[in-house]
Amino acid sequence: MATGSINVSVENIFPLIKKFLYSDHEIFLRELISNATDATLKLKHLTSIGEVKVEYGNPLIEIKVDKDKKQLHIIDQGIGMTAEEVEKYINQVAFSGAEEFLEKYKDSAKDSGIIGHFGLGFYSAFMVADKVEIITKSYKDEPAAHWICDGSPTYSIEEHDKTERGTEIILHIGEDDTEFLEDGRISELLVKYNKFMPVSIKFGTKTETLPKPEDAKEEDPAPTQEVDNIINNPNPAWTKQPADLKDEDYKGFYRELYPMQFEEPLFNIHLNVDYPFNLTGILYFPKLGQDMNMQKDRIQLYQNQVFVTDNVEGIVPEFLTMLRGVIDSPDIPLNVSRSYLQADGNVKKISSYITRKVADKLSSMFKNNREDFEQKWNDIKIVIEYGMLSEDKFFEKADKFALYPTVDGSFFTFEELQEKIKDSQTDKDGKLVLLYASNKDEQHSYISAAKDKGYEVLLLDSPIVSHLIQKMETSKENISFARVDGDHIDNLIKKDEETISKLSDEEKEALKTDLEKVVPKETYTVQLEAMDSNASPFMITQPEFMRRMKEMQQTGGGGMNMFGNMPEMYNLIINTNHELIGQIAATKTDKKKERLIKQSLDLARLSQNLLKGEELTDFIKRSYDMIK
Repeated sequence: MATGSINVSVENIFPLIKKFLYSDHEIFLRELISNATDATLKLKHLTSIGEVKVEYGNPLIEIKVDKDKKQLHIIDQGIGMTAEEVEKYINQVAFSGAEEFLEKYKDSAKDSGIIGHFGLGFYSAFMVADKVEIITKSYKDEPAAHWICDGSPTYSIEEHDKTERGTEIILHIGEDDTEFLEDGRISELLVKYNKFMPVSIKFGTKTETLPKPEDAKEEDPAPTQEVDNIINNPNPAWTKQPADLKDEDYKGFYRELYPMQFEEPLFNIHLNVDYPFNLTGILYFPKLGQDMNMQKDRIQLYQNQVFVTDNVEGIVPEFLTMLRGVIDSPDIPLNVSRSYLQADGNVKKISSYITRKVADKLSSMFKNNREDFEQKWNDIKIVIEYGMLSEDKFFEKADKFALYPTVDGSFFTFEELQEKIKDSQTDKDGKLVLLYASNKDEQHSYISAAKDKGYEVLLLDSPIVSHLIQKMETSKENISFARVDGDHIDNLIKKDEETISKLSDEEKEALKTDLEKVVPKETYTVQLEAMDSNASPFMITQPEFMRRMKEMQQTGGGGMNMFGNMPEMYNLIINTNHELIGQIAATKTDKKKERLIKQSLDLARLSQNLLKGEELTDFIKRSYDMIK
């Protein structure tokens, strides 16, 4: 038996490994299974190029729990190690065998799928184990080796009688980490980190029901057999070529990723690039609601089929974090800070590529089947609008396929919309004015009034609409947006003929005086306007700029808290051509006039959802009294 000291450059490295190597101790199982996978794939590569004359067969990685002995076993049937290789790869911390293998066989091994890069993965075992053993037999005709280390910088190594090729790691689990002796916990980690590892992973057995023999009676139980419980899918859809997959394959993989998600995805985007970086994956567009935050962290990041994280911020553009699916790249560094990721050149290229790929897919869908694209619009618009707001390159591409629906259910691109309204919706400065509603029900009366005048009203109801139209106005020339219940549209749109008021100047002046006695001047600015007699007598609007700034502040506009603290201010538009206004102006009794004004004002407030609490109760009581 030989003994020696592990070659490390940091004194007392094991306490450091145990405490700081990874932020989450559960990572140890991922690392050890990754090592076992590498050992298996190395053997596969060497046999495929004829350098090793052994039978590769159908190797698997087996995980065993021995609760009584407090041991966890990770067993592979891979390339194995000689005693000399154990000295070289295990006893020199941070010397990566995978790195050396890839360098030696760099021309033929670039597509072998070998994972390891850091050389520290094996030592993650000491985060949960007081003692670790390695029993390993190389594919070479040399004796097996048995290595033991108790977490101190000393180890022992001797020959072992193991005859089968491969490596077995035995972890003697510490008292603080006995959770890793529970079958349920191990099963959970295997599904989380190793669900798509490229080598089959066995964890226990399961009972499989067999067909009944032909001569069996109806009451006879069906025969069963015990089979290996393989917990992973070594060949997930993203590792295959798009030409080899059908729609049902993509949907099946989506169900495999999200077994509790019952709605089918709307469509998918298959990522596959090998220059200037390596990246594969499948992204799915699910049906999205209006809450952006609830949808995030559904994309899973893998490195060579090893799960890394489902927080892909910094790798995937933020607006696409609402999608679902898988991204797999060996060029994304693991176990590093987010600030490092954001500065990494490959990560930036990957983010740009994904943005371009998504934009190209959406553009293709729009061109090839616009009707289907329009039907999907309400389910995908939040991603597209968020992308237009946050990514300038995406904004440029999306300008060709982003849709602007109307309240009537028609859809226009921006270019089509400009063409449609160019002769009918311009302001005094010649700018095109795009009227929009954010809520069809709450703004119904305003929508009706605008449509009666022949105006096109868009329906822009996403939570970021205020931010988006602000960007549209700064990026496009000669356009402005105005919400249909904002400053009255007759002030924004140039009309061919001016409507004449039915009230004289003296009557209007007297009416304004009466109105100001009842209407709170600290909240409302009274404006008398001659409109169509069918338009509402009292209409409340909010200055477009102020309302938009408040909305942006509420949805994360940053630097706009000043607007959140300002009092609510509204315009009260009085239609001097409405019959009711004429009656109010002609009323002789001050008390009756005041009651009519107050009732009309409250009706206008009710239509804007501004009447609440005690004021709403008083309004209802007053309405019943007036009916009597």
